[in-house]
Amino acid sequence: METTFNGTLALLTQFGAAGLIGLLWIMERRYAAHRDRQLDEAHRKLIDQERDLEALLTVVKENTKAINTLQGGQVQLIHLLERLHKRISANAA
Repeated sequence: METTFNGTLALLTQFGAAGLIGLLWIMERRYAAHRDRQLDEAHRKLIDQERDLEALLTVVKENTKAINTLQGGQVQLIHLLERLHKRISANAA
């Protein structure tokens, strides 16, 4: 690649200022293409992270529902045990 660049540099510099402008334009285009590839990669990573975050939030929501359901069952069990304890205490007295 460097050999090609040096050859291009030699070819363009023989044209003076126009060659220098051409060289700068080529360098800017290469840099812009590289930057575009970096931006595309960053965008792809963000999309992947967004998808992963949505999946994680779905799991958290489902776990929250399960915990709330479990808590409701435990509260009912506590009330049932309290009533049973009162009946046993009343019958023992």
